[in-house]
Amino acid sequence: MTHATDPVEGTPLIAPSTTDHPLHEALVEACRSVYDPEIPVNIYDLGLVYTIEANDENDVNVIMTLTAPGCPVAGEMPGWVQEACAGVQGVRTVTVDLVWSPPWGMEMMSDEARLELGFM
Repeated sequence: MTHATDPVEGTPLIAPSTTDHPLHEALVEACRSVYDPEIPVNIYDLGLVYTIEANDENDVNVIMTLTAPGCPVAGEMPGWVQEACAGVQGVRTVTVDLVWSPPWGMEMMSDEARLELGFM
């Protein structure tokens, strides 16, 4: 996934994930188990998960967005993500932060999601 950068500051608009953490791949798979009920693609491949951070104590913070602020599951989806990630063996705590900046766009979808939804 490419991340936009702030042209003024040069800092990423989306914080990088801790991809070198031993639990990273399992956390990605946990996020892939969560689906937006209106779209037949998991939230990770949709590009709704911006950042997965895990520290040395296996505390996890997921930063995510939704396709639109009016999404009918806006109140529920962060809980689904928290539950999925908490199920990864070794995880101590999970927090999920829902953000609206940068806004989600179709360019954030993986090629697999684009193919599944007929955009490729």
